[in-house]
Amino acid sequence: MLDRYTIVWIRQPLVKTAEILDKIGMTANQATMVGFLIGMLALPAIALEQYGLGLFFVALNRIFDGIDGALARRQGITDAGGFLDITLDFLFYSMVPFAFALADPAMNAVAAAFLIFSFMGTGSSFLAFAIMASKRNIDNPVYQNKSLYYIGGLTEGTETIVCFVLFCLFPAHFSTLAWVFGALCWVTTFTRIWAGFATLNTTAEHDT
Repeated sequence: MLDRYTIVWIRQPLVKTAEILDKIGMTANQATMVGFLIGMLALPAIALEQYGLGLFFVALNRIFDGIDGALARRQGITDAGGFLDITLDFLFYSMVPFAFALADPAMNAVAAAFLIFSFMGTGSSFLAFAIMASKRNIDNPVYQNKSLYYIGGLTEGTETIVCFVLFCLFPAHFSTLAWVFGALCWVTTFTRIWAGFATLNTTAEHDT
């Protein structure tokens, strides 16, 4: 819901950073891999209840996620790069609640499992529509420089990162936050299914 607004004020810093990294020879795919590996360091940090350190790695991962996109727009967007980026993003997203489950299984495991279950709904509806939109050449007027069609929702990237930050700042409340955010993810899933089906059904009728 907030991605279309946050992308406006982070665009220029990312572009400037991408210019520097492009000059020293870093590719978008390298930035994707570096960001993913850094982000995965949050797993042992959070599992060992070093939540401040975990937040640091989460933040770096998200910074690199923005940088790889800016680099890709400079160097040329590719299907391979888009595939790598979205796959590693979803692995990272599911890792964070798993790490909190490891930190305190008795308190966090069920809530973490519910949140990962909820991420399956948002992720599958997002990717399934992106595939069909690509087949039908449906363009997204908001995210025109993305390798995939970004169908919106109540919980997008910005909201997810805010949630992860809250997890790390208030780990004692992880369970409550996970249940609430997971429920919001299901709102996103159902609205995406409804909107995606309606859009594809309408375009199919127009094609006949």
